Amino acid sequence: MATQTTASCTGSTLLQPISEIINLPLDQVNFVVCQLFALLTAVWFRLYLHPSKTSPFIRHVVATLLGFYLALFCFGWYALHFLVQSGLSYSVMVFAGLEHMHKYCLIVALGYLSFCQITRVYVFDYGMYSADFTGPMMVITQKITSLAFEIHDGLTKREEQLSTTQKYLAVRRMPSLLEYLSYNCNFMGILAGPTCSYNDYMAFIEGTGYQPRHLENTNGKENGKYKQSEPSPKNDVIAKLCTCAISLAVYLSLCKVIPVERSIDDSFISSTPFHLQVIYLYLAMLALRPKYYFVWTLADAINNAAGFGFNGYNKDGTPRWDLISNLRILDIEFATSFKMFLDNWNIQTSLWLKRVCYERCPISPTAATFLLSAMWHGVYPGYYLTFLTGIAMTMAARAIRHNVRPYFLVCDTYKQFYDVITWAGTQVAISYTVVPFVLLAVGPSLKFYRSWYFCLHLLCLLLVLALPVKPRHLRPKEQQDSLQKDGPQANSLQEDHSKSHSTTDNNCNQKDKAT
Repeated sequence: MATQTTASCTGSTLLQPISEIINLPLDQVNFVVCQLFALLTAVWFRLYLHPSKTSPFIRHVVATLLGFYLALFCFGWYALHFLVQSGLSYSVMVFAGLEHMHKYCLIVALGYLSFCQITRVYVFDYGMYSADFTGPMMVITQKITSLAFEIHDGLTKREEQLSTTQKYLAVRRMPSLLEYLSYNCNFMGILAGPTCSYNDYMAFIEGTGYQPRHLENTNGKENGKYKQSEPSPKNDVIAKLCTCAISLAVYLSLCKVIPVERSIDDSFISSTPFHLQVIYLYLAMLALRPKYYFVWTLADAINNAAGFGFNGYNKDGTPRWDLISNLRILDIEFATSFKMFLDNWNIQTSLWLKRVCYERCPISPTAATFLLSAMWHGVYPGYYLTFLTGIAMTMAARAIRHNVRPYFLVCDTYKQFYDVITWAGTQVAISYTVVPFVLLAVGPSLKFYRSWYFCLHLLCLLLVLALPVKPRHLRPKEQQDSLQKDGPQANSLQEDHSKSHSTTDNNCNQKDKAT
């Protein structure tokens, strides 16, 4: 297997012997080794290039050069696409008028990403579902477009025109080319992200990220002894590395034992009762998720090891290192609603979609957000089937919560029963929705849905028709507040659960509620 995929790996072949020994594709071996190298480098970067010891200029230069080195090792000359995409977008920022610069950057960055995805999928190696150069470009696209909107907010709008979150994120000056490249291509996030705001990254580079920036949400500890010393990320990094090890072991143990593809096998469909097909699909998706847990948690640990990701203190005074975390595993596995699952899965992408599209789109923001998400993910038809199904699932979940949930809030027993039922329904709905995302092609995806008689599609249609939800402007205020919990992936206008996506959004929501 490893030998067969050598030709498709455009990066270094130095690790080919290791690839053959462990029987994994060379591009995946390069990716993991580069991430482990980045982890060690991050520790060195935090200790020896600390802001107290060196200038922001040196930190920018080192972070950028190391990022390009890792990109070249993993992807070879394809890494030049990172420079081309960043260069084109920076030119738009500098030479286009500020009034429409953010729109042009979105078109250029997303268009270049789509061009690369089309050529990779339909020209070179259709179906190669492994590490590829368009993965880092997806994160760079998020950073380019986020920064463009933040610059537009900071340089063209008055304070009263911005929300509390936008005021914090707004960038008040045009970044230099070095700062821009460092933000897009630093070694901590070049391979797997996650994305982050430009202001948070600059605070990390300049060494001001440990200062409390939202005093309205302090818990009393930050004003005492905990604020005086710089917190260590060691415990959180170790915990996240343990999570990575467990996730990788689970994935390698189960991915070939419970493949999703078996769900469309003719003999499996004809010989397996429907209820067992449902259980099998859930277990297959459960076995697939640890791959993402491994990649995103390792990326988070790398950033933390470098000193990036500090998010204030808990009530007991322990530091939080989840500023740019991309998932919360327990909240995913025990989600009791479609939105709760999506809010804890690929968190930074959810925030990007919310800030760039949902909050700014004047017409059908839900559909526009799902469409942007599908375009950003790639050009496989399965992605579009997944996100179209996701729109129907979101509308049905919103209708159920609006019409059914109030009847189960009369006592704790009813509420617990409701939570169990909605957990099971959420897990089945998510598994059903993302099957095309895994199968990629139209034929296998439709074959799966036909084997289930499109039952959840039809159920969603019936629920939306039978349980209508009033337009937002016609609902009582308390119903609107309740429905904020049931939006799509980007419909997180008020994250009122205990764990916030980020310090910025959490504090902004609290301030809005207080007002």
